[in-house]
Amino acid sequence: MNPHAKLIFTISLLLGTTITISSNHWMLAWTGLEINTLAIIPLIAKSHHPRAVEATIKYFLVQATASTLLLFSSMTNAWATGQWDITQMNHPTSCMLLTAAIAMKLGLVPFHFWFPEVLQGSSMTTALLLSTIMKLPPITILLMVSNSMNPTLLSTMALASAGLGGWMGLNQTQTRKILAFSSISHLGWMTIIIIYNPSLTLLNFYVYSIMTATVFLTLNSTKALKLSTIMSSWTKAPIMNTTLMLTLLSLAGLPPLTGFLPKWLIIYDLTKQEMSTAATLMAMLSLLGLFFYLRLTYYSTITLPPNSTNHMKQWHIHKAPSILIAILTSLSSLLLPMSPMILTII
Repeated sequence: MNPHAKLIFTISLLLGTTITISSNHWMLAWTGLEINTLAIIPLIAKSHHPRAVEATIKYFLVQATASTLLLFSSMTNAWATGQWDITQMNHPTSCMLLTAAIAMKLGLVPFHFWFPEVLQGSSMTTALLLSTIMKLPPITILLMVSNSMNPTLLSTMALASAGLGGWMGLNQTQTRKILAFSSISHLGWMTIIIIYNPSLTLLNFYVYSIMTATVFLTLNSTKALKLSTIMSSWTKAPIMNTTLMLTLLSLAGLPPLTGFLPKWLIIYDLTKQEMSTAATLMAMLSLLGLFFYLRLTYYSTITLPPNSTNHMKQWHIHKAPSILIAILTSLSSLLLPMSPMILTII
């Protein structure tokens, strides 16, 4: 892709995100979402591979449908209440339509089918954008209207997302699909607490973005697209694969790593809201995700599985790892001791 075109698309992506997260009017928020969608589509399709074209079409159709639903829900609310302010979403039908639109944008269950397929057809860097920065505008809108949402509906969708994300990731062999179902599972944790403590949702999103960026950038450096490739990639950069192991364990939410912080706080807050059953279910469903994280960890360490592989062991990576990977790995592993300071900030 032409560097100037890539620069324009990247700036448009940042502009659309900024417009949406800083707007109070529904039309401005919808405009920012549309700019985001139009900016990411050429980045998905830049490889000109048939699978990339298929992913682009799926992404466009789903996002266009979600944007239409969002615009229709805001117009219905304005027709009933005379308000275009995002925080004044009071009409019941509009709230239901908006919940469906945001769930479709984010990839929450039951509107999750497009997300693993789109990530599988994208490059690692584009998949990273789809998993992190593209989720910030819908989450921001959901934060602003969380007081008007149905708690039972959001909790049900969150539990379904956490369960299905863990369950569907068990039999996957493609790393991008595994990370897609991991994203769906983490979205369940963000959604279940959004009504009661929105700052915890943002904390979970920031920590998840750091850990996911680390995994995607590491896999991109070692060109590991499948589990069998990870199995032979430890010979390229043993230290990088060891730090990848720590990041994956952090993504699973194991103490004393960073990923334990948001899950610990969310379970604690749910019990304070007298939702002990939901907290217990979320903790148990996270064990499904722990299984495939441990499988990825096993493949990424210097321990070869008993089965053989057809991949030739490569003794070097194509380019030197970025210093960004080292910084993100440190943040993904070592932020838990700073939790008192983080809690005072949020």
